[in-house]
Amino acid sequence: MMYEQQQRLQQPVERTTYSNNSNLIEETERLEIVNLSGMSLDSLPNPSLNLASICKLDLSNNNIQNIPESLTARLVNMVALDVHSNQLRTLPNSIGCLSKLKLLNASGNLIQHLPKTIENCRALEDLNLNFNKLIQLPENLGFELINLKKLSINSNKLLFFPHSISYLTSLKVLDARLNCLRSLPEDLENLINLETLNLSQNFHFLESIPYSIGLLLSLVELDISYNKIKSLPDSIGCLSKLQKLSVEGNPLVSPPPEVVELGLHAVKEYLGNKMNAGHQSPTKSPTKKKSWVGRLVKYGTFNVRNAPREEREAFIVSDDDRSIETLASPRSTGMFSPRRLFSGRNYFSH
Repeated sequence: MMYEQQQRLQQPVERTTYSNNSNLIEETERLEIVNLSGMSLDSLPNPSLNLASICKLDLSNNNIQNIPESLTARLVNMVALDVHSNQLRTLPNSIGCLSKLKLLNASGNLIQHLPKTIENCRALEDLNLNFNKLIQLPENLGFELINLKKLSINSNKLLFFPHSISYLTSLKVLDARLNCLRSLPEDLENLINLETLNLSQNFHFLESIPYSIGLLLSLVELDISYNKIKSLPDSIGCLSKLQKLSVEGNPLVSPPPEVVELGLHAVKEYLGNKMNAGHQSPTKSPTKKKSWVGRLVKYGTFNVRNAPREEREAFIVSDDDRSIETLASPRSTGMFSPRRLFSGRNYFSH
């Protein structure tokens, strides 16, 4: 079947380009939207149309097992690629040639590994890999996909996140439910724009949440239901924008069930009071007082007004400390080390 026989609705779109002397030129170029969804395709024949003219390609709901490397490499103006609900076991290495790609939907396939070259798709804003067989993500994914706003990886077999995922500073939605996650990165505080975090239904594997979750200042929804979590980090009480917290299906001891039943406000108050009490304890050494809570104070998430004067002084941060935006950069990792600032063992022992 020839592509020109399969091609459906096409429409012109406007594209802005720049000349060599940086003068802005407005031009309208006809880029194609090609829809081959639900056509029972087993493979893709050699196309006769100009692949560089395609900006959106829908290959979803077919039986495609392989996408030719040569085809992908020529889709240089591709903005959206939808290959969901096929039989793909991998994506082509040439996916890294799609420098303009903003949306990639590869959900509902049989993918176990992503090609490392996906890190070159730096324009990506929405990556959907739900319902595959992924056991890991590329190690440098978070360092490279700096524009990613939504990462959907639910219903896979992920054991861990790569450390670099903590540097997806544009990320707003992270959906990682229904995996086999054992733990989370300690330095979650770099996800400064994260609004929705879903870690539910990792069942018998996920047993704890790092204390750095208290610095996710934009977090609105947190779902950690149906895991093996016994204690919520006290720092959750600092999440001032949090509107929805789902914790059912966990063997929670702290906060106790009677507090959880009272709702989000009661949980946050309980955890906040517990944090205050822990950091007003006379058994805490001066060094331990200068814990990561000092960072929470600086960003206005932790209230120590009712603490004794010596406690308040312990939270003073020097004027030359950097802003949260600077701290979110990889260069500041050493200064903002989670092991130094977010150790539950050192600062939250009871």
